[in-house]
Amino acid sequence: MSTTATAAEALDPLAGAACGASPDIEGHARPQPLPTLASSSRGPRGSGPIAVPATPRPSISGSAAAVVSPRGRLDLVVALRAGRSVAVQQFHQGALRVLRPHYLDESGQVCYVMVNPGGAYLGADLYVVDVEVEAGASLLLTTQSATKIYRTLGSFAEQRMTIRLGEGAELELAPDQLIAYREASYRQDTHISVHPTSSLIMAEVITPGWSPDGASFKYRELRLRNEIQVEGDDGAVLLALDNLLIRPPLGDVTGMGFMEGYSHLGSLVVVDPRVDQALADELHRLTAGYEAYSGLSLSRTLAGTTGLVLRSLSNSTEELNRLLGACTGLLRGRWYGRAPLNLRKY
Repeated sequence: MSTTATAAEALDPLAGAACGASPDIEGHARPQPLPTLASSSRGPRGSGPIAVPATPRPSISGSAAAVVSPRGRLDLVVALRAGRSVAVQQFHQGALRVLRPHYLDESGQVCYVMVNPGGAYLGADLYVVDVEVEAGASLLLTTQSATKIYRTLGSFAEQRMTIRLGEGAELELAPDQLIAYREASYRQDTHISVHPTSSLIMAEVITPGWSPDGASFKYRELRLRNEIQVEGDDGAVLLALDNLLIRPPLGDVTGMGFMEGYSHLGSLVVVDPRVDQALADELHRLTAGYEAYSGLSLSRTLAGTTGLVLRSLSNSTEELNRLLGACTGLLRGRWYGRAPLNLRKY
């Protein structure tokens, strides 16, 4: 199944790849049905870290590359114990790990900070992250700093992430910005499995890195793919396939129908039973107060839960962080009774 039927859809973050829905720039989203995909399998609980098979990695030119093992791996399982969310299983290997847990308020939500001691992703790097939030537990997962993608000669850098949310589980994924530098190629593939009663909020900002001539969009390719499935009695059913592909060398992505003259992209993905058209309209009105160009899409509803994707274009990381912070702050306060995030990393 491909979500890049046309060049415009492949490059335009507002072109309808998100959630398989047609976005309305005025803020009204028109849900469209999506086909079903088979769910992926996983190893048995308690069996320890699941081996990740080495994958042939093609180079940017399409020639065969050497088989690559993960440069970093992180497994994290969070469960509810005596009113607090705690890690009941944790494993790290190579250039990925988490810092000690924090509790930002009295809600019992645990906050973990993911760290890459290497400081950046390079060519042929593969990072694998597996996160599970069990029934009733709540996790806030963030990063220590921006994810930097440097020049990736020979092959792309890649992150594969698997997320599973149990009944009534909550996950807030709030990484710092992704920065793609000159001649960088990066692929981020995230598979998400939710229970109809669980809650997911993911926010991310993408920005072009510095280049010697001062020009933006010197990276080669960014592919960010989110596949979201809802677990039911008959197995997993696809709720949304959010596919973002930007290839600056193939065309002027700053132009009309692409990045509309902007350089930075912000994304917010929400899956929750409380997502509806009224919430989409409210979030769109909220974005009007920022120096950004925004659009929203809604997925279909499955087993009582719905997905929402917000895309915002701007020329400032700080402005997009403020916009996404306002949106997530509204949801945190209304749904969870928590204050807006202030992680104070800088």
